[in-house]
Amino acid sequence: MTRLVVAPGVVHWPGYLPPAAQTALVADLREVARIAPFFQPRMPKTGKPFSVRMTNCGDLGWVSDETGYRYQPLHPATGAPWPPMPAILKQAWRDLAGYPHPPEACLVNFYQADAKMGLHQDRDEQDFDAPVVSLSLGDTAVFRIGGTQRGGKTVSLKLASGDALLFGGEARLAYHGIDRILAGSSALLPQSGRINLTLRRVTKPDACASSSLRA
Repeated sequence: MTRLVVAPGVVHWPGYLPPAAQTALVADLREVARIAPFFQPRMPKTGKPFSVRMTNCGDLGWVSDETGYRYQPLHPATGAPWPPMPAILKQAWRDLAGYPHPPEACLVNFYQADAKMGLHQDRDEQDFDAPVVSLSLGDTAVFRIGGTQRGGKTVSLKLASGDALLFGGEARLAYHGIDRILAGSSALLPQSGRINLTLRRVTKPDACASSSLRA
């Protein structure tokens, strides 16, 4: 398995998920979306909708609306708990994270051809010792990551279907985003587009000692 260090704390595994595993994960995500339908997150205060649609799986899910960014145990529209993480995702965390405690949330973002994600930090979690592990499915995305201060130097790379990316350590609070989607670069998703999954530890382990991976 090829392991590329993009920058201190940023590691890229091209083709981490082979084609069969990608197809299986897409099927798992259809079941996730059946239980927890995709919704349109909105910007705090303004209510402006994001250009991506999203859902979550795991014990906690990330949501954004006029009241702010947060993690919560229930879907914002259905009020039901998030579905469990597929086994492939839990295995990816064990393979790549290098962290002894399980992830508690997996954000599932769907990017259409014109969707983007501006540079931002993932800082709504309590535990910054744990890395963020990202998996890509479908069309290739141009990903950009910088330092912990806005406006600094950034590095861009293409994330193709099956690729894995980790940022942790000194890069855990790095600014990062998606500049564009290369439409038609993958035939994995029937509707085209890209799915990005980010696995995250939310709470500090000593505050949640009983947390464990779902069977």
